[in-house]
Amino acid sequence: MTEFLSVDGGRIAYEVTGEGPLVVLAHGMGDSRDAYRFVAPRLVAAGYRVAATDLRGAGESGTGFTGFSRTDIAGDLVALIRHLGGPAVLVGHSISGGAATIAAATAPELISAIVELAPFTRKQSIALADLRVRRFRQGMSRLLGAGLFGSVKQWLSYLDVAYPGPRPADWAGQLARIEAKLREPGRMKALRKMGQSTPADAGAHLGGVRCPALIVEGTLDPDWADPRAEGEAIVAAMPAGLATLALVEGAGHYPHTQFPDQVVALMLPFLAAAVRA
Repeated sequence: MTEFLSVDGGRIAYEVTGEGPLVVLAHGMGDSRDAYRFVAPRLVAAGYRVAATDLRGAGESGTGFTGFSRTDIAGDLVALIRHLGGPAVLVGHSISGGAATIAAATAPELISAIVELAPFTRKQSIALADLRVRRFRQGMSRLLGAGLFGSVKQWLSYLDVAYPGPRPADWAGQLARIEAKLREPGRMKALRKMGQSTPADAGAHLGGVRCPALIVEGTLDPDWADPRAEGEAIVAAMPAGLATLALVEGAGHYPHTQFPDQVVALMLPFLAAAVRA
């Protein structure tokens, strides 16, 4: 059942299932909480209370917000965790991975651990050698097309690269849901503003994280020429001994949707340790 929480500038949608320690799931741009449709039931079955939220401007959340940075998203996530009676383990994908970094550093009393899936949490730079990687060139060109022209078609084309295979059994339905949602007034505008935001705000907080962190990267993620190197750089920027990097072989930018069993298998021992602590 969808519930709503009023935050600064609008309201965000979320749903809660299960009983036990709280885990909050935040999706990436251009998506909705439906991105965790395979992960959430597995976590509930493992004994967790799972709250999946729609980011501002996405899913069933409002579109009237003025800011769509990682800092803005982090504020919403902290408000939701406080409302639900945290602390919580915060799971963030892509732009929400950066938001999770900020939330953990600025509200440590509410965040017991973070899981970042293919996170954009550092300022990016592109080297000439990166452009020799075909999947990276394809992904970046399609992302640019979506961002510059507000093209839903280009976004769906990007997803074709971001899911290198295997794809979910409901792939056609997933694309139809995403397209329908992005064609609603204000949704593509929110995506574009998220895409135009810089991860520098999240990068500035990496050294301030004080809770355990699990970084998960897909080896075929088109958003980076070298996903392993990106993950290693995030781990290195956090205080020594806090963060762990895990790679999902064959996954693109959405490891939790492509390989939910593998991702949950990585998460469960991490969550158990966080809860014990």
